[in-house]
Amino acid sequence: MGIADSGVVHGGQAAPDLFITGAGVAGLWLTVKAARAGLSVMLVERGNPGGGASGGFLGALMPHSPERWNGKKDFQFRALMDLEDEIARLEAETGAYCGYRRVGRLLPLSTERARAAALGQIDEARVNWGGRFNYEVNHTAEVENWPDILAAPRGVVHETLSARISPPGLLGALLSSLAVMPNIDLRLGTSVVDVSPDDHTARLSDGSTVSYGHIALANGVDAFPLIARAAGLPAHALGSGVKGQAALLDAKASPDLPLVYDDGVYVIAHENGHVAIGSTSERDFDDPVSTDESLDEIIKRARRLCPVIKHAPVIRRWAGVRPRAIGGDPMLGPVPGAPGVLAMAGGFKISFGIAHRMADVLVAEITGSERPETPMSFSVEYHAAKASGKSSTG
Repeated sequence: MGIADSGVVHGGQAAPDLFITGAGVAGLWLTVKAARAGLSVMLVERGNPGGGASGGFLGALMPHSPERWNGKKDFQFRALMDLEDEIARLEAETGAYCGYRRVGRLLPLSTERARAAALGQIDEARVNWGGRFNYEVNHTAEVENWPDILAAPRGVVHETLSARISPPGLLGALLSSLAVMPNIDLRLGTSVVDVSPDDHTARLSDGSTVSYGHIALANGVDAFPLIARAAGLPAHALGSGVKGQAALLDAKASPDLPLVYDDGVYVIAHENGHVAIGSTSERDFDDPVSTDESLDEIIKRARRLCPVIKHAPVIRRWAGVRPRAIGGDPMLGPVPGAPGVLAMAGGFKISFGIAHRMADVLVAEITGSERPETPMSFSVEYHAAKASGKSSTG
């Protein structure tokens, strides 16, 4: 892998098969998958690889609920199934440790209505998740104070599909994989400011121009205006950022503990006794990277939910802006009216669980190989229609 700091493209340099914007979890997985497929890749990142929305430490890999099954839920389920083998291969190739563990998840039940709904989902999970994973309703959790019995007066759902991963660990492993691949050019300190689909060129912030075979816009929130302009839409039509805040505690907790999720609060035990908690979802904010009283409230709620961490000191606080597409689902695939331009954006809270499968879809699009089935709600056309509907109604 070649690495350059904001260097201009030299005259006569061959155009890469795939030009990728953004070295977060989406862009890194796509780079690895494309390089494995034999494509030449140029990856540009304006900051540090693995920064931005990918730079946190929560690492929750949780499925959607098993009822009302649809294409999005099936795509995510298959991605979560595949990820275990993907991580094993990545670790074997690099010697890195991604902190992956399938620990399951607990959902406290506070009302009889919630318990009845959970009981109704047991059969749905059996049908849609298959026989490998359990979804059951128990009277109490197996570990005392994880969660507090007062938070679950009607019992807990215990499902065994959920997992967790160390975001820094995974990003480090992906970068280690790229380091030994000869067909990758990584350029730091620059970003794409404009794409010209007709002549397959992109203009960079350092003043250089890059020719490409295909370009994948995977740079988080900044991908939305690039995709929109390529599709002939207003710059802010297709998505926006949602700020999230999280904290890391030194709780001396067992890494085998299942995830706990309740009403927007995640509590996730990682290696070395650390516990990650989060997260806020803020559409209106002044500073995208500062933490404030909103995180303090999440910490208080998490301590009440899981008394195991009641007195654990906070060792790190984090904030970042996650990309949310206007249609709610991720945005993936060709941009209509823009030959060679591909979208890979809007993963929001589930990016770490599906980015590898999203990468498979785009690599198949480029190479003409068999691609994973993708729901219509992921297409740029779907999101553009949502944008048009929103604008026409106000």
